[in-house]
Amino acid sequence: MIAEQELSQVADYVKENGLSEAVISALREKFPGKHFTWCMEDDIPAGTPVHEEEAFAIYVVNSKDHCSVLTNDLENASGFVLAEIIPED
Repeated sequence: MIAEQELSQVADYVKENGLSEAVISALREKFPGKHFTWCMEDDIPAGTPVHEEEAFAIYVVNSKDHCSVLTNDLENASGFVLAEIIPED
């Protein structure tokens, strides 16, 4: 389960610090037991983010059936996908 407060804390942290391997590592330490993946927004062809900013979008995944699948159900979510958005010129 991912609480709304956790989602807000993750969004705030990424908004303040950007996306990098160091940020992903720090988030893993802050939220033990939660999975974090960093990718580019265009790596996710389908799905609706649970949170969106100008520079990134947050998706959540449910991994209970051995395969991670995107979900919008925070109650059954077990991890975060942080998708970096690169502005088009």
